[in-house]
Amino acid sequence: MKVNLPIEYSDKPVTPFGGMALMKRFLDQTGIREQLRTLDLPEGGSNRAYDPVQVIESFWLGIWTGASRYIHCDWLRHDQTLAAIFGYETLPSQSTYSRFFGKFTQARNTAVFPALQKWFFEQINVGAVTVDFDSTVLTREGSQEGSAKGYNPNRKGRNSHHPLMAFVSQTRMVANAWLRPGNTAACSNCVEFMRETFDEALVGVKVGLVRADSGFYTNDILGALEKRSTPYIIAAKAYANLKNEVYGMKDWVEVCPGIAVKEWRHQPIDPKVKARRHIVVRKETSRRPQAAGKLLFEDLPDYRFSLYVTNLDLPLDQIWNIYNSRADCENRIRELKQDFGLDAFCLQDFWATEASFRFIMVAYNLMSLFRHCALNSHNTATLATLRAYCFAIGGWVSQHARKRVLKLSLPRPKRPWMDDIFLQIEGQRSPFAYSIA
Repeated sequence: MKVNLPIEYSDKPVTPFGGMALMKRFLDQTGIREQLRTLDLPEGGSNRAYDPVQVIESFWLGIWTGASRYIHCDWLRHDQTLAAIFGYETLPSQSTYSRFFGKFTQARNTAVFPALQKWFFEQINVGAVTVDFDSTVLTREGSQEGSAKGYNPNRKGRNSHHPLMAFVSQTRMVANAWLRPGNTAACSNCVEFMRETFDEALVGVKVGLVRADSGFYTNDILGALEKRSTPYIIAAKAYANLKNEVYGMKDWVEVCPGIAVKEWRHQPIDPKVKARRHIVVRKETSRRPQAAGKLLFEDLPDYRFSLYVTNLDLPLDQIWNIYNSRADCENRIRELKQDFGLDAFCLQDFWATEASFRFIMVAYNLMSLFRHCALNSHNTATLATLRAYCFAIGGWVSQHARKRVLKLSLPRPKRPWMDDIFLQIEGQRSPFAYSIA
C-alpha cells in the first residue's frame, strides 16, 4: 500500500550542517582569523566586497560540507543558518571565489603560504618530525594554464598538473605544497621546494628524517640533504649500474621467510661525491606471492627487489621497516582527492589554481588538528566520516530571552556526546599538545 506524506513548505531557515558549530568554536580557539589578517590577502575594490578572511573561511566551509567544485560552494549562499553560525550575513557566490583567487600571483603565493604554514606549525608541539616528499597527478579536463601532457598512469594522454607535496608523518598533515605543470618530472624544483619547507614552513621544527620515493633519487637532492646533515631514506632508481651490482651479490641475510637484505656502498659517477650506503631487499614470490618490488632480472623471475639509499646507521631490516611506513602519505593524497576536492577546484589562471590548491591544504590541516584535539576516539576518521558523524546535524537559530540560540536536532542519548566535544574544544589552547605516543 502506497502512503505518501503530504508536502508543505516552510520559510524557516534550517541548515543540514548544524554540527559545523563545532568547527566554528575550534577555529576560534586556533586564532587563524587573526593570523590571516596579517597576510597580504587581495582586497575587493567595491564597498560591498567581501572581507578576504570571510572568503577564505567560506571556501573552507564549502569543502568541509562536501563541495568539490566552486559551483558546489554556491549552494551555501542559501544557507542562512550556517552563515549565522560563522557570524556572517551571507556567504560568497561562485564568482566571488573566482575573482578572489584570480588576484593571487606567484609573488603573493610565495609570501602568503609559507608564512601561514609556519604560523600553523608553531601552534603544534610535536617535537622532531618525519617529512615525506611525494608528488601526484591531477587530471584536467580543459586547457587550463600549466596543464600539459605528462606522466598520468590513470588517464594517459590527458592534460594534468603535477603538484609537489611534503607531509608531516606524525601529525598526518601537509607541511608544504606547490602546484606544477603536468609535464614536469617528480624531482623538478625539489631542492628549492625542500628549502622552502625546512627554512620557512617548518622553521623551528626539528626534522628528524626525510623519506621519498625513487622519483627523488638524484645527486642534487641527496647532496642538499647531506649538506643540511638531514637523515634520509629514499628509494633508489634501478639504474643499470645499480642493477649490475645487485646481480652479482652473494651472502644475502634472510631477515624473515622469503625476505633477504644486503647493503653496499655505491660510488656515484661524480668522484667528488662520497660513496653512499645503499640497501637492497629481495623478496621471493614463491614464498610471498603478494610481495611488492620490481622484477629487475628476467632470468630471476621468482624475485622482486626494492632499492634504497640512506645516511642512517641502522640495521638493514629497520631501515626497510621505517621506509615502509611512508606509504601512509598515499592515504593522505587519496583523502585530499576524494574528500577535499583537490583535483577538481581549478581555474584558468595557474597561480589562481595554486592559491586554491594551497588553501585546500590548510583546510585539510585544520580538520586534522580538529579531529586530533576534539575527537579522541575518532582522530583518524576521514572527512567523509566526520561529516556524517558529527557535522550533518539539522539546526536552526531561534530567539530566546533576547538572545539568539542555535538549536541542534539530536536524539537525547547523543546529546551528552556532543556536549563533551564542545567542552573538549573549549579546553584547547595554543600550542596544541600533539602526543604521538
